[in-house]
Amino acid sequence: MGIKTYNPYTPSRRNMTGSDFAEITKTTPEKALCTSLKKNAGRNNQGKITVRHHGGGNRRLYRNVDFKRNKDGVAAKVIGIEYDPNRTANIALICYEDGEKAYILAPEGLTDGMKVMNGPEAEVRLGNCLPLEQIPVGTLVHNIELHPGKGGQMVRSAGNSAQLMAKEGKYATLRLPSGEMRMVPIVCRATVGTVGNVDHNLVKIGKAGRKRHMGIRPTVRGSVMNPNDHPHGGGEGRAPIGRPGPCTPWGKPALGLKTRKKKKASNKLIVRRRDGRAIK
Repeated sequence: MGIKTYNPYTPSRRNMTGSDFAEITKTTPEKALCTSLKKNAGRNNQGKITVRHHGGGNRRLYRNVDFKRNKDGVAAKVIGIEYDPNRTANIALICYEDGEKAYILAPEGLTDGMKVMNGPEAEVRLGNCLPLEQIPVGTLVHNIELHPGKGGQMVRSAGNSAQLMAKEGKYATLRLPSGEMRMVPIVCRATVGTVGNVDHNLVKIGKAGRKRHMGIRPTVRGSVMNPNDHPHGGGEGRAPIGRPGPCTPWGKPALGLKTRKKKKASNKLIVRRRDGRAIK
């Protein structure tokens, strides 16, 4: 998918770019596979804001994407590639031989009319989903399960892929997009190929209004606030933080603080962290 530019008839248009949607072949969603989304503007069930800078935005229908891919041994034909407003990747509408339809993540190179299949007996081919034990070492995969049958949880955003590096005993070793080397149970499933819409990271938003359409509200720097609003605030003119390190509005350490629990159960499955350090 390519990137399109705009004629600069306003200042914001000058630096704005967008996707040309060349891969998209189907423009209307499959209503039977959609559910309505209720807006909560970052609030929990008590009405308290738990995620800041959320709110507004265009209405969306949620597309129920099949991350489990557990309909085994039945071939499916790709009907169309669609835009999904809920994720960076595009999605593909597939129709199984028995007539059932489903949405899957559209890998790079998947086009209308191609066949995909799930299960251990499926070929190692673009778009097919099968256990890691059936996939050759060196293959690029996405939509990777962490627990058998739970559905894909890792490597689902646009342009990403993980590489299968080794298989030993009950575990397969994967190199994730972050550079982390991690072991995953060999019976977990993954989909062959790279997630499509690879140029997504090249899009320039261009103006504030476009962010508001996405449901993202403004972020204000603490250093421009008053001291009663933020620990970084106050002072004559531009002032340094005045603390040992950056803080959140509530005085908690921020920006670089490691929040991963030291005794997290999955630490034993991480061979090498993304910063290059081995797990002790």
